[in-house]
Amino acid sequence: MTTHPALQSGNVAVITGAADGIGLAVAKKLSSLGLKVCVADIDGDKLATAAESLNGALAVTTDVSKIEAVQRLKEQVASTFGPVNVLMNNAGIGRGTGSWTDYDGWQTTLKVNLWGVINGIHAFVPDMVAHGAPGLVINTGSKQGITCPPGNPAYNVSKAAIRAATEALAHSLRTTDGCLVSAHLLVPGFTYTGMMRQFLPEKPDSAWTPEQVAAFMLESVERGDFYILCPDNDVTREIDNKRMEWSVGDLIHNRPALSRWHPDYEAEFADFMKKP
Repeated sequence: MTTHPALQSGNVAVITGAADGIGLAVAKKLSSLGLKVCVADIDGDKLATAAESLNGALAVTTDVSKIEAVQRLKEQVASTFGPVNVLMNNAGIGRGTGSWTDYDGWQTTLKVNLWGVINGIHAFVPDMVAHGAPGLVINTGSKQGITCPPGNPAYNVSKAAIRAATEALAHSLRTTDGCLVSAHLLVPGFTYTGMMRQFLPEKPDSAWTPEQVAAFMLESVERGDFYILCPDNDVTREIDNKRMEWSVGDLIHNRPALSRWHPDYEAEFADFMKKP
């Protein structure tokens, strides 16, 4: 049972991208703690099915890329449940892009992944701060927004920007007099969600379940962690730390961009990962 003051029975939580995956797992966990939960997603049919698995949840079909839709979501939650204590900006897509190809993919990815978070912050956070009660804002980022591997630059850009936006939000909340709301960045590891299921019919042994991510997230929030960097069944925190250290080293040591994937640095990177 959590003792975090924002996660008490009777409080209100809003979770976007909650029709399945991590969002739904978190919604179920918070519902089991007695919170009044609103789940939002653009897929109305899947959302309705998800809401059936939750006790008394409010389901609101929402396109988070549009501020007007997120404002309507806020109004529906306020009229149904009252002030919001927990906001999880989790909605996201993983459409593939290239550096100079699929312009429409860039537009769509950034509108959903990045602007969905920005819209959630602008719609909900001012009222959460003004309410004067303990609150949590949790934004879902990605390890791809930290190490930026080749292959899907629009996704990387969106998740890197979410990190920057959430860091700024945390600082703004922390320096606002009387504010009891904190911000946190969820960084999942390899997680078997609906996004993965379309490519992998069965869960790989290396992947965590959404339920594992939800549990780890709540444990991290309880500790007061800002960066909620999840391991999985294949990648430990130690491996993540080394990979992040190498990525930052590109700038410090003036190596080529993304040198981890540069053939001239393959052996050096392998040796670096072997060092304690």
